[in-house]
Amino acid sequence: MPFHKIQPADIAAFQTILEKQYVLADIEHINRCASDQTEDLHYSPEIVLQPGTVQEVSSIMKYCNEHNIPVTPRGAGTGLSGGALPVFGGVALDMKRFNKILNIDKRNFQVTTEPSVITQVLQETLREEGLFYPPDPASKGSCFIGGNVSENSGGPRAVKYGVVKDYVLNLEIVLPNGAIIWTGANVLKNATGYNLTQLLVGSEGTLGVITKIVLRLIPAVKHDLLLLVPFRSAIEACAAVNAIFLAGYTPSVLEFMERDALEWSMRFVQSTGVNLPADIAAHLLIEVDGNHMEELYRDAEAISNIVQQYDIDEILFADSHEQKQMLWTLRRKVGEAVKSNSIYKEEDTVVPRAELPELLQIVKALGREFGFNSVCYGHAGDGNLHVNIVKGEMSDEDWKNKLPLGIRKLFKEVVRLGGTLSGEHGIGLVQKEYMDIAFNKVQLDIMKKIKDVFDPNGILNPGKILMS
Repeated sequence: MPFHKIQPADIAAFQTILEKQYVLADIEHINRCASDQTEDLHYSPEIVLQPGTVQEVSSIMKYCNEHNIPVTPRGAGTGLSGGALPVFGGVALDMKRFNKILNIDKRNFQVTTEPSVITQVLQETLREEGLFYPPDPASKGSCFIGGNVSENSGGPRAVKYGVVKDYVLNLEIVLPNGAIIWTGANVLKNATGYNLTQLLVGSEGTLGVITKIVLRLIPAVKHDLLLLVPFRSAIEACAAVNAIFLAGYTPSVLEFMERDALEWSMRFVQSTGVNLPADIAAHLLIEVDGNHMEELYRDAEAISNIVQQYDIDEILFADSHEQKQMLWTLRRKVGEAVKSNSIYKEEDTVVPRAELPELLQIVKALGREFGFNSVCYGHAGDGNLHVNIVKGEMSDEDWKNKLPLGIRKLFKEVVRLGGTLSGEHGIGLVQKEYMDIAFNKVQLDIMKKIKDVFDPNGILNPGKILMS
C-alpha cells in the first residue's frame, strides 16, 4: 500500500504535538535531512520534526502509524550506508534535541545518556570521572551515540575492547505504534527472556526509536604507546597482523592503511608528518595501552621484533602527544580524503583476521577484472577492511552496470572466506541488494517476520536492510 503524502491537516496535527518551531519544512532543514555521508545520495523528507521528549516521539509515531506516514529517524548524518535517508519522503524524525548525558553512575560503572550526545563528548566527560567507553568510530567528533547503537559501530579499539553491542545494557525505545518500552535491565548479566536489547543494537532504526541508552563502562587506562610500521608489501602488512596475535599480544589498536590511503589523507589535511619512501606499499598503526609504562614498552618492543621479520622500513614511535594526534588525524581523515578525490563507493568487508591477506589480493584482482581502482584501509586487528572503490577513469556506464557485478563477486568471496558484508557501517539502503549472499531464504524470512512484529505497517525507516 502506498504511503500517505503529508497534507496540511497532518502538519496541523504535528503542531499540536510539538511547538511550531520544531515542525520544519524550510529548504535548509529538508536538505540537511536528505543526505548523509553515503556517496552523493539525496532523498528529501516532506517535513522535519524535532521532538524533545519521549512522549512527543510517542505521539508522533502513533499518529504516523495510524495515518501510514513513513518515519526516518535522524541523528548526526555521518552514516555510510544510507541508513538515515528518507527514501519514501514522509517525516524525518530529527533527534538532535535528545542531547543530554542523564546520569553517570560511578558506583556501578554505568552511564545513562540520550541518543544525540556526540560520542567524543561522552567519552571525554566520562574520562574526567576516571571511566572509559571504548568504541570510537572515525567520526567520533561529530557522530551521535544513538547512531552508533543503531549501527553497532566499532572503530579502531574494537580489536581489544569490542564494539558497541558489548557495552549496551538497556534501551528505552518508542515502537512504531507509539508504545514506550525498556528492552532490558541495568545489570551485567541477564538471562531473562529474549534479548531485545541486542536485537535493537544494529537494527538501523527499523524496529524502534531509541530515546535513552544505558552503557556499561570500564576503568580508564592511564597510558598508551603508538607505532607506525611501514611495509614494502601490503600483503605482508596484512600477514603481520595475525602474527602479532599468534605471538600472544593484543594491541588496543591495529589499523591497516594502503599507501594511497595515507598519502591522500596527508594531502587532505596538509600534513608532511610522515615520510613516505617510494617503495612503501602500506602501514600498520599499532597502539598498546595500559596502566604501567614498563609493560607497554616491553610489549611495543616485542611487537617491533615480530614485524621486523617482514620487509619493513624504519618504525616510527610516536612518543609525544603531538605526534600521536598527527597520526590519529591522518587515520581518521582517510575516508574524507578518499571522498574528496573522486566519486567512490565504500565497502565495509569483514573476514576472519587470518584471511586478510587473501581478501586484499582478491580486491586487487577484482579491480583488474572489472576495471576499478581501490584504496583499502581499516581495522585489520579484527579483520574489518574498508574497500574504497574510486570511479577515477571508469565510464559512467561501467560504474552503473559493471561495478555492481564486481561488488557482488567481492561479497561472494568475502562470504567464502567466512566473512560477511559489513563489520560496522551497516546495510542500510546501499547494501540490501546483496543480503542474499550472506543469508538464505529461511534466514531472510525470519528477519522480515521480526520487522513485521515490531512494525506491521512498515512505516519506520522503510526501504532499509531488507529487499521488499
